[in-house]
Amino acid sequence: MFDTLSGRLSGIFDKLRSKGRLTDADIDATAREIRLALLEADVALPVVKAFVFNLKERARGAEVSQALNPAQQIIKIVHEELINVLGGEGRRLQFAKTPPTVIMLAGLQGSGKTTLAGKLSRWLKGQGHQPLLVAADLQRPNAVNQLQVLAGRAGVDVYAPQPGNGVGDPVQVAKDSIEHAKRTAKDIVIVDTAGRLGIDAEMMQQARDIRDAVGPDEVIFVIDAMVGQDAVQTAEAFRDGVGITGVVLSKLDGDARGGAALSVRHVTGQPILFASTGEKLEDFDLFHPDRMASRILGMGDVLTLIEQAEQAFDEDQKEKMTSKLLGGEQFTLEDFLDQLIAVRKMGPIANILGMMPGMGQMKAQLDDLDDSHFDRVTAIIRSMTPGERTNPKILNGSRRARIANGSGVTVMDVNQLLNRFADAQKMMKQMTGMMGLPGARRKATKSPKNKRKGTKGGNTRPRAGGGALPPGFPAGMPQLPPGLDPNTLGGGGGAGGFKLPNLDFNKLMKPPKDDDDKK
Repeated sequence: MFDTLSGRLSGIFDKLRSKGRLTDADIDATAREIRLALLEADVALPVVKAFVFNLKERARGAEVSQALNPAQQIIKIVHEELINVLGGEGRRLQFAKTPPTVIMLAGLQGSGKTTLAGKLSRWLKGQGHQPLLVAADLQRPNAVNQLQVLAGRAGVDVYAPQPGNGVGDPVQVAKDSIEHAKRTAKDIVIVDTAGRLGIDAEMMQQARDIRDAVGPDEVIFVIDAMVGQDAVQTAEAFRDGVGITGVVLSKLDGDARGGAALSVRHVTGQPILFASTGEKLEDFDLFHPDRMASRILGMGDVLTLIEQAEQAFDEDQKEKMTSKLLGGEQFTLEDFLDQLIAVRKMGPIANILGMMPGMGQMKAQLDDLDDSHFDRVTAIIRSMTPGERTNPKILNGSRRARIANGSGVTVMDVNQLLNRFADAQKMMKQMTGMMGLPGARRKATKSPKNKRKGTKGGNTRPRAGGGALPPGFPAGMPQLPPGLDPNTLGGGGGAGGFKLPNLDFNKLMKPPKDDDDKK
């Protein structure tokens, strides 16, 4: 969504990096370009004015004039101001002292309220709660049925005493749901309300009546991030007419300019609580202003990437892999398949790589990545026998031909996979040695050359190619494999001064369209 804005800001920062000292004219020119970039991204004018004013005030201060690298200080200021625009520190849901906690969803028709109700209930269930969905949207056709289907997918209960499609009293349904939640020991009630195609008095009155009937702890406005400035105006209307306490951004995976997302916090004065990025129930998470600001500036989002990985890799899988490394066992194709399936659970590979620092400038290459490549790799491995997965060395020519036929690929594809797997095995051995696992550290100390190079305390300096973790990581964390040291990512590249990873996407690219496809 923020690709256009990210590209404009990256171009502005590239011009600054060539300057050793910034004059007032440079600051004014930079502020003017950032102003235009924000306006083109459909950010509300009051937000742009406040942003540019704060930028110019801080840029003319001592933190830039006395800095060794003024350009990086400007980038730092823009990053911090973006975080402020998006809400500063993220706020979390406020729960009632006495259950159930009542959450009322409000918004226009088509903003994604019903889908969000399913996503929120699934997320809350994962946090250990017992949510109840309430079908109080009795206006939109099949809204009740849609909520029931989503509740089934999320594994939660739904209260839907009325069929909907214009039949039933939504205020009474919402009121009765509170008693039903108490009887069934539900600690959270999520009320899905009706919307309209536009703001009207009838919709606002119904929303106020439901609010008065249930006394919600949270009134969450669901905003379609693709709508633009109309969404901000609608948020203001709901704020004044109903009284919202928080905002959820839906459809953040769209290709709109993203101005609504940057404007709604400043305009409404209410925090953004959650972000919805797709149609699946799992495409939903807490909103972190600092992480979103980093994404916009091309700095990546490593923390979200780590959290998604932790969710994709279950505990049994982690323990199995750890015990293998600790025991010095061989990394097999079966393990490789498990890792691949877990990575696929994290979402499209382009989205995963896009969270890595510096990858924002490789947008064109990321868009061309083909996820079906990983499906072909999975098919190849699944066409092997358990013995072949454990010991790929037994794969002779006839076995490789059989695997190729069974998975619908060529023998060359099978050979390429086995070659890459051999490289992966070598990398796992290197990681085992660098983490100080059994056998690795003893081998390293046997060499008299190592003793001469070591310091008196037995500590050795990390190699230039990588190994040491950057400052701020917990002590005792394992070292990274060569070439993955974040300390070596300095220099040019992304807006945060990251060097672009040297990745070869040739094998993952989508095949070019032929002339018939173009027609």
